[in-house]
Amino acid sequence: MRIGIIGAGNMAQALGGQWARAGHEVVFGARDAARAATAAGQAGAGARAVAGPAAAAAFGEAVLVAVPADRAEGVLAAAAPPAGRVLIDCTNPVAFPPLTLTTAGGPSMAERIAAAAPGTHVVKAFNVCHESVWRLTPPVFDGRPLAVPLCGDDPDALALVGRLAADLGAEPVPAGGLAAARLLEATTAFVIGLWFAGRDARAVFPPLAHAGGRD
Repeated sequence: MRIGIIGAGNMAQALGGQWARAGHEVVFGARDAARAATAAGQAGAGARAVAGPAAAAAFGEAVLVAVPADRAEGVLAAAAPPAGRVLIDCTNPVAFPPLTLTTAGGPSMAERIAAAAPGTHVVKAFNVCHESVWRLTPPVFDGRPLAVPLCGDDPDALALVGRLAADLGAEPVPAGGLAAARLLEATTAFVIGLWFAGRDARAVFPPLAHAGGRD
């Protein structure tokens, strides 16, 4: 698969490197050409840099949006991804201290990205975990593959991003339409707060068998 990556930071390098090693054609496009070249070099496996976000968006069947949340809309409006392109939103619209959700009371970041890139198919994914998790091969904890929630409206786009999650050794989990992305973003902000406080977020949630209310 051809994957364009908009951005050259840690998330871009972690996910792009794994997908390149899985055999996908990966390119990095960023406003800073030198950073894009560095990211491609660190990804290895034939990854390369292209001339900016617009070139990355034009190249990829799937396009990872891996820029700070407060820049995402502007970057995508300028990049103008082609209609029908699958955009993967891994951003987290949070600010701290104190930890706050910057989109509270309004559309989710994923919905804002969709509005900034009309005609594309946006899938919210890969935003829950720190970039270090995506460098694990595979991300398996206590014998169980990491689950990756996916929020999106287009079935084909969800299936494509699900395959990319599986390529990381993770388990894709359908988590609703794009409107559900605001719940995923809020949950992620809450969990980040627990982690920053030194708490194990897993302790907050009971196992499925004891979740209740499922009959």
